Amino acid sequence: MEGMSSPEPEPADALPVVAPQLRALRHRASLTLEAAARAAGLSPAHLSRLETGQRQPSLPMLLALARIYGTTVSELLGETVTERDAVVRATDMEPTAAGGWTYWQAGAPGRGMQALRVHVPHGSQGDIVRVHPGEEWLYVLRGRLRLRLGDTTHLLAPGDSAHFDSLTPHRIAAQDPDGVELLFVHTLLQSPTATLCLGPTPGETP
Repeated sequence: MEGMSSPEPEPADALPVVAPQLRALRHRASLTLEAAARAAGLSPAHLSRLETGQRQPSLPMLLALARIYGTTVSELLGETVTERDAVVRATDMEPTAAGGWTYWQAGAPGRGMQALRVHVPHGSQGDIVRVHPGEEWLYVLRGRLRLRLGDTTHLLAPGDSAHFDSLTPHRIAAQDPDGVELLFVHTLLQSPTATLCLGPTPGETP
């Protein structure tokens, strides 16, 4: 309607519509909206808005949901893969923007781990604390990374790496104005029961 504006304009790098996949994959994992939202560190209302297409998820949100649903970011985005190959060519790595981050799929689909090359800009909305089951490994390619693990903050330079339990509260952020580029590998949850590690509220059934 003329003269009216949306309170939340879509960003220029908006993701493809992911709502149908998000809801379908949550149902496939036999998780309630509340259980999935809690495991991802989101409110049920926020996850509901993602599933109905009212909001677009950031890359950290997609990573969290991929872990919980035992899938990959590619599947969450509805990307189709013709076959599973052991080799991923640089020419096949298409950049995807999510919440200010840019990532490239660097691993084969359908595996127990997901490998990404990620560019994190300085001051991006992805600079939030995460806690979830699994393990993460990262390697700094360019720039400097500020990594917070629990109560300790580490500054990683190119060539530095970190391997940690994802149940340790963690946050990654770019130290420098040009951002940071890194290789990132994380384990995928293979069973929805793994979300119980985060402690469901009494009486709630996942």
